[in-house]
Amino acid sequence: MKDVENLLALHAAAGGPGPGRRHGLEVLNKSAIVLLTSFWEAYCEDIAAEGLEYIVLNAKNADALPKEIKKIIAKKLKSDANELALWSISDDKWRQVLRDHMATLKEARDRKLNTPKWRNIDELFESAIGLSSVSSKWLWANKLTVAKAREKLDKFVELRGEIAHRGKAKTSVSKAQVEDFLGFVKKAAAKTGGAVNTHVFKVSGTKLF
Repeated sequence: MKDVENLLALHAAAGGPGPGRRHGLEVLNKSAIVLLTSFWEAYCEDIAAEGLEYIVLNAKNADALPKEIKKIIAKKLKSDANELALWSISDDKWRQVLRDHMATLKEARDRKLNTPKWRNIDELFESAIGLSSVSSKWLWANKLTVAKAREKLDKFVELRGEIAHRGKAKTSVSKAQVEDFLGFVKKAAAKTGGAVNTHVFKVSGTKLF
């Protein structure tokens, strides 16, 4: 986030703090939108992976695992030609099975999360740690409902796409938009992290932070 704040500081230093359009400075706003979207995506990927790691390390037994994680183990066993593969998860060996495949699972999820819109974020956490509808936790302030939070995120991600893939947005990108998105990402990340922390504690008895 410091990188985005630095871009805003450069904008203020070059154009002054007052209202009004600043010619030649929109590139800073565009860069900030692209960076913010990338940081949001990376945060979600990383905390999903961290949540899975904590569950694998600290869940009391396989019965405590969310359904989605159990499906990962079941899928691996089905694809194994070895008729004795079932014994590879006896006792506490399921932990090693998941641990061995965490890197592969993260790579597959990261490829799938090509645009960090709310539906894709929900799917990421559902498939990674069994946490459903994490976006339903994006509720803060009196006027921002979950539906509006989801809509706002998708609009900013679409704006990033216009900048990154077409070189320009359909309309000009303002400093106010950057500040709005920066505040949104900070709050959405906090709500997402809190939801993951609560879920991991419920499954494993251990908090992330």
